[in-house]
Amino acid sequence: MGALTSPSALRFLALLTVSNVFMNLAWYGHLKFKGSPLWIVILASWGLAFFEYCFQVPGNRIGSGVMSVFQLKILQECITLVVFVIFAWLAFDERLRWNHAAAFACLLAAVAFTFAGRPG
Repeated sequence: MGALTSPSALRFLALLTVSNVFMNLAWYGHLKFKGSPLWIVILASWGLAFFEYCFQVPGNRIGSGVMSVFQLKILQECITLVVFVIFAWLAFDERLRWNHAAAFACLLAAVAFTFAGRPG
């Protein structure tokens, strides 16, 4: 997994982490405002998604220089889940249960399989 420690990979990971904060706010933040009109939360979500893409697009461009598209996607899913767990805990007081942790362990195994056999 040497490719994950390169400066480009670290920039990719940082940008995708910030992107996923905006993504989780856009996708799930509106659930805190169920009394608001749907058209307002849709517009607010689209506004947040703009910032998500402002970090995601350059992050994937940088990451594609040192990783395959499959590797980018698998890592993005792991980042999404880590950010989501923190978001769900802070915003909705959700707790991580054993079956969630087991599912995340399967995703980490997917990362290991994705990077196995690729030089770098």
